[in-house]
Parts: sequence; C-alpha cells; structure tokens
Amino acid sequence: MNKFLFPIYAVIAGVIIARLTKHKRTWNTKLLLSFSGAFLLALTLFELLPEVYDHLDTKMTGLFIMSGILLQIVLELFSKGAEHGHVHIHKDAKAFPWLLFISLCIHSFLEGFPIHEENDMVYGVLVHKIPIAALVSIYLFRSEYSVAQMVMFLTIFAAMTPFGTLISNTSDFSLQLSHSINAIVIGIFFHISTTILFESGEGHKFNLGKFVAIILGVGIAYFI
Repeated sequence: MNKFLFPIYAVIAGVIIARLTKHKRTWNTKLLLSFSGAFLLALTLFELLPEVYDHLDTKMTGLFIMSGILLQIVLELFSKGAEHGHVHIHKDAKAFPWLLFISLCIHSFLEGFPIHEENDMVYGVLVHKIPIAALVSIYLFRSEYSVAQMVMFLTIFAAMTPFGTLISNTSDFSLQLSHSINAIVIGIFFHISTTILFESGEGHKFNLGKFVAIILGVGIAYFI
C-alpha cells in the first residue's frame, strides 16, 4: 500500500512546507532539492538500471534511456523546468497554467511505472516529489488562482504517480514492454537528477551544505 500512498504523502508534505515557510523559497528547499536529486540518481543507478539491463538488449536499453531524456526535455518546454525546481512565479497570473499542469502530470504518471514491491524506487520518488510539490505550492499560493483551481491542481498532481503505479502493476504488459517503459523513465530520472546536481547556483562555487546533502543522498540510497 505504501507504494501508492508515499507519493501522495510527498505532495502533502510539500504543501505543508510551503505554508510553514510563508510561501518563500529558502536555502532549506535548495538543500532538499540537492539531497533529492542525489538520492533519486543513486537509487536509479543501484536498483532500476541493473534491472532493466538484465532484461533488455544493451543497445535498445540505451536507446530507450536517451528517449526518456529527450522526452523530459520536451516536457520542460512546457513546464519550464518545474520538475527540478524551476517554478517561475507570476503574482498577477490569472489564467490557469494548463501547460505546466499537463507536463507535470505526464511526468508524475510515468515516474510511477518503475515502482513495485521488489524495489525501493518509491522512496526515490517520495524524496524527489517533496521539494517539487513545495515549490509548485509556493507558485500556486502566490498566484491569483482560485482555491478550487489550486486544490484541483494539487489533487490530480498527487494522484498521477499512484495511477501510473496502478497501471504498471495491474496491466497485462509483456515483460519487455514493462522494462522498455522503465528504461524511458530512467532517462527522465537521469535528466532531472543531474540537472539538479549540476546546477550549482551562485557562480558554480563549492557549496559545503550542498555537498553534504549529496553525500547523504547517495549514502542513504546505498544502504536502504
């Protein structure tokens, strides 16, 4: 049951963080992003990547992973990078952000596919979604959208990952198709996590806090 509930908990936690920080993006959010990027990348390398390479042709696996990277680049043309923390806030925005909403939902739906009882990817998605949900919530709170629009946005966003997991776990997919989709999701995870890690921020200077967050993310992913 946790594989369905944890992504929902992540969005709830993100909304709470946005409220507690009074709708401001803080250095804590940046550290959480760094930790989540390292944690997601490490889990993908430790668990999901070997699983896919065990079941698919090597070159085809690489092709699917590259397809996932390209797909995420296309999605970011519409989301403007919200999947890795780039949420652009317009205080006077009134028109509902359909492109952001749809691209985030597609991303969330696909990231639910690799989650199953035999791996720990649900934890990677959980940690990844918390800072993203917090930043999206800040964006919504500081806009002029109605409460109903914000609730609808966050509710559907929270439900898309469990929906992807449900489809993946209950549909009669062939094993090859299932692993092919997972390889595409690996590409998505690679693009997001590396973007988070390599966007060092101010002048690309060494940041001890970020470095420690990355080490913690990799270490915890290794030992769980």
